[in-house]
Amino acid sequence: MITIGQTQISAIEFTGLCLAVLVIALLIMAVRAAGRSARMAEPLAHQIGALGGRVQALSDGQQQLSGGLTQVAEGQAAAQANLLQHMEKRLSQVNLQMTENLQGSARRTAHSLGELQERLKTIDKAQENITRLSGDVLSLQDILSNKQTRGAFGEIQLNDIVTKALPADSFKLQHTLSNGKRADCLIHLPNPPGPIVIDSKFPLEAYEMLRNADTKAQAQEAARLLRNSVKKHIKDISERYIIEGETADGALMFLPSEAVYAELHANFPELVREGFAARVWIVSPTTCMATLNTMRAILKDARMREQAGAIRKELGMLYSDVERLGTRVENLDRHFGQAAKDIADIKISADKAGRRARRLDNFDFEELAADDDKVVPLAKPDI
Repeated sequence: MITIGQTQISAIEFTGLCLAVLVIALLIMAVRAAGRSARMAEPLAHQIGALGGRVQALSDGQQQLSGGLTQVAEGQAAAQANLLQHMEKRLSQVNLQMTENLQGSARRTAHSLGELQERLKTIDKAQENITRLSGDVLSLQDILSNKQTRGAFGEIQLNDIVTKALPADSFKLQHTLSNGKRADCLIHLPNPPGPIVIDSKFPLEAYEMLRNADTKAQAQEAARLLRNSVKKHIKDISERYIIEGETADGALMFLPSEAVYAELHANFPELVREGFAARVWIVSPTTCMATLNTMRAILKDARMREQAGAIRKELGMLYSDVERLGTRVENLDRHFGQAAKDIADIKISADKAGRRARRLDNFDFEELAADDDKVVPLAKPDI
């Protein structure tokens, strides 16, 4: 486009204008040269006419080209508008899809974060449990590392087993015997065998030395210490808690560790036999529970025998009550028979009275009045 002042013309129009100006200039020159030669003017006029026709044709072509360019511009504008509309629609769809995708991603992200938070809470709880268990393990190690606390641990475990297995009135904890020795638990069994003592012992140090021994010499030394420790416990229980006339002729040594109990029976059978010889029976938590269940059956049988006399007495009284009930039933049956007889007599009297009443109802008192001498006087009834 070419701007002239405030008018804008296209390059084709400007070219046509220039050609028109050139033609006009040529015409002017031709008019001026017309006077020079008439002969030369006529061919020139023909040329000018032809040139004018060509200029007109060029102008018509320019107008057609301008119309085509206008149509092309309008088509391009319509294509651009359609393209813009299509692009706007596509962008709207893309925006909506992106919004939905972002919302879905946000929901999934929030859900994943929620699940992650729950898992983190679970992990935190597990960590707290692990921390607490670690503290409990450390506390248990502290308890087992000290003889007094280790003894208290065994006593507490024994008390828990006995309390769950036996009635509360069938045992006594920390019972002092006549010799002044205090037993961890005394179970009141009937004679025989009589009250039996259970005492808790825990030779843990020698057992740990045996488990941690790296050489044969260390293992032998630990085995020697374990034998001496168990023998001492057997001897102490036999001397302190087996009293003739007061307790049973045996006692139980409670080991609060199944591992120590299994080690003695697996690798130290002579200690178990020595305990049998001293009438001291070694039990673990599991075997102690089984032994206490047997004792509970014994206590139940003894209590049933104690109640046998009372049961026989109650049965005798029940038999007497049944006999009295039979006698009273017979009396009642006799009374029922007499009452039935009386009712039958009453029915007979009622029938007779009814018949007499019907006969009286059939009497004709007018006929009796005409024949007074035939009137039967009423006799006074006998009382």
